[in-house]
Amino acid sequence: QVQLVESGGGLVQPGGSLRLSCAASGSILSIYTMGWYRQGPGKQRELVATITSGGSTDYEDSVKGRFTISRDNAKKMVWLQMNRLKPEDTAVYYCTARIVVAAAGNLDYWGQGTQVTVSS
Repeated sequence: QVQLVESGGGLVQPGGSLRLSCAASGSILSIYTMGWYRQGPGKQRELVATITSGGSTDYEDSVKGRFTISRDNAKKMVWLQMNRLKPEDTAVYYCTARIVVAAAGNLDYWGQGTQVTVSS
């Protein structure tokens, strides 16, 4: 069984920073692309950032220059460093990963989500 567990959310003032973490565990053979999605109040879930196993990254336009995604393949972890946060960044943030699992092939997994609230 594979699990993704996020941590690091919370309440922060506009202009502040937060670092989200996500750890994968279970019967994992390898992990391909990892990423972060978010879903704000009354909004659809949107892609925030992705990172391949080789370290190539991609970002949603509104977070470019403010957010940085990184990963450690050996530790099976991915992080999202969020700087200069804005109220519109308020959302539940979800970690996702495409994981190769023994006897099951490639599957997409999701974490349970962590709340990020940007407010004064």
